[in-house]
Amino acid sequence: MRTTASFSPLGFWRFLGVYLLMAAVLLIFASRLIRLQFVEAQDWILQAEDNRTQEISVPPQRGIIYDRRGYILARNIASYNIVITPAYLPDDPADVERIYRELSALTGMPTGFPLTEESIEQAKLLRACTPGPGIAQWVALGESNAPYDPVQIQCNVSQEIAMIVRERSAEWPGVGIQIEPVRDYPTGYLTANIIGFLGPIPASVAEEYRAQGFNPDRDKVGYAGVELAMDEELIGVPGRRVVEVDVAGQELRNLQPPIPPTPGNNVVLTIDTRLQAAAQAALETEIRSWNNYYGYIRISSGVVIAMNPQTGEILAMAQYPTYENNRLARIIPEYYYRQLEQDPRHPLINSAISAEFPPGSTFKLSTATGALNEGVVTLTQIIDAPGELLLTERFSPTDPGNVRPFRDWIYDQNPAGFGQIDFLHCIAYSSNVCFYKLGGGYPGEIENGLEIWRLQQYARSLGYDQRSGIELPGEASGLIPDPTWKRINRGENWSTGDTYIASVGQGYVLATPLQVLMSGATIANDGALMQPTIIREIRDGQGNVLTRYWNPIAHTVTALPLEPGSYQISPFVPNVRWDITRDPVIEDFRCEGGYCTSTGLFKTVEPWVVESVQRGMRMAVTEPLGTLNRSYSFSNYPIAVAGKTGTAEYCDDVALAQNRCSFGNWPTHSWTLAYAPYDNPEIIIIAFMYNGGEGGVVAAPVVRMVMDAYFEIKSIDIAEGAAP
Repeated sequence: MRTTASFSPLGFWRFLGVYLLMAAVLLIFASRLIRLQFVEAQDWILQAEDNRTQEISVPPQRGIIYDRRGYILARNIASYNIVITPAYLPDDPADVERIYRELSALTGMPTGFPLTEESIEQAKLLRACTPGPGIAQWVALGESNAPYDPVQIQCNVSQEIAMIVRERSAEWPGVGIQIEPVRDYPTGYLTANIIGFLGPIPASVAEEYRAQGFNPDRDKVGYAGVELAMDEELIGVPGRRVVEVDVAGQELRNLQPPIPPTPGNNVVLTIDTRLQAAAQAALETEIRSWNNYYGYIRISSGVVIAMNPQTGEILAMAQYPTYENNRLARIIPEYYYRQLEQDPRHPLINSAISAEFPPGSTFKLSTATGALNEGVVTLTQIIDAPGELLLTERFSPTDPGNVRPFRDWIYDQNPAGFGQIDFLHCIAYSSNVCFYKLGGGYPGEIENGLEIWRLQQYARSLGYDQRSGIELPGEASGLIPDPTWKRINRGENWSTGDTYIASVGQGYVLATPLQVLMSGATIANDGALMQPTIIREIRDGQGNVLTRYWNPIAHTVTALPLEPGSYQISPFVPNVRWDITRDPVIEDFRCEGGYCTSTGLFKTVEPWVVESVQRGMRMAVTEPLGTLNRSYSFSNYPIAVAGKTGTAEYCDDVALAQNRCSFGNWPTHSWTLAYAPYDNPEIIIIAFMYNGGEGGVVAAPVVRMVMDAYFEIKSIDIAEGAAP
């Protein structure tokens, strides 16, 4: 008997489900395959191309910095690094260990055995060549990243060790010498405040530099001085190589013609290294001499600047203390940088342009120019200059006031003061009482003084209260205060006493040594304020002089004068910022009863006024009581010299910490400003000594030594037929 098999509906749906699932999986694979092969094909081709190609940045040579005579101030020298390429090491571990031991014996670097995961992890946290990890750790770390890339084991080794490594290259497969340029500063600390130093590309601008082809992990940029200001000219343009690599990172071939790097341009400064050395020696010798005399470190720092007043070229810019920029050439040691940073004398700061001090009596050139030009005083007018002046100081018209004594600097030596003197002798003797009266007036003698508003204008016309725009970073602007400034910053009204003190460069008045130098240079140059400059030329690698302009606001170098205020720095052309006898740069004020209102007009200075101030500065040297004659620094000097000294009271954080700010007996800074020859000045020098005391006694000898050096160097150059 035959039976008929029954069909189960459940079995049918099971088979159908399996077939549908298989169909879905096949559909997914097919769609994925279509997507990879057709839709995303180009993307995967590009990724594959990226995997086999590598773009390599080729570093450019940084430009060289020279002084005006061609002496090298910054250059690139060869630095030898010992490197190991992991892929080229022997296969036998015993041979590798032998190489490590022999290399360790040569360099003193640990072998790194035993090699542990922990020691490798510690090496990951450090930069190459950092002391600590051994040879094995560095190699293991490099091998895990890119076995065909050389791993730096020890950097900046001696040429002798480098030659030994090269000689033993056959015995030490995988070990080699890598040569890289390192910045070198032949003059070291002598010009460190001008030249500066290099450092790694900051993280904040790393992407910007990477887009230009630089490698932030390798390349360096300027961190201070000319290295920073002229970085765009010095740094050059990186080259480029596109190569094919295998999966291990080994280079196989060039895929594109290599683009060679373009070296940076060379920069020639206005500095004369010979005069710079003389200025540094004079400054340090005088500071050391006085500190030995006192038996303790009284004078802690100082600045000397020499400039050609007719061109604005800075010939020397020395300071004490300074720092050794060669110690910062390869890496910036944390301990050394912290030591410099925490030094209260701030050696990392270029004090010539960045430090602000009360200028003292050197500021009287501003008061004298303004008082004579405004008719506050005449050349023949006699002014009574007793040793002490009593002033009823008022802070408002209704204020009954308090009587306050204002003493002359000669009071301790002669309480009677200078007596009856004229305007020129006010300058020559540097009488404080005379300038108190010229600045703030005095009842019954000078009813309306210059007053602070007009004094501020004349000071600005001589270069105060603004950045000069010199091609160096970090310049300070100084301060010439006025009533508005005092109300905002001190919460008080202005008083006549404030005007008195400001008239002699004290109180709230602050200036950089460069600003004081510029004020004297403007007077010496018959009223023309020249743009101070540190750059003489910028040249390309073939020695061609390039035309370049400096934007003092943006602190950038351009090939064209793109912004108002830009001036040519290469090739050097003397640049007159303004001439106070021709250009109306002084805002006109009408003053009465101690208060002034602007007329909205601008004026110039009469040429005879500038000539009269010059005569007063000359008399400071020739008159028996002249401040520069009394110092004996320029007595019987063979060349006619004119100048001005300054002794500025101060009370800063250092003096406060030492409890030295007692009223009437504050510590004092020393200043001396002098130029020569008097009739045709070719050099002007400023010397500043922190806590030095009387300017004519302490700072004047430094100026004399630098001036001696200048004219001696000049005579040598003339004898040798050298160009100026």
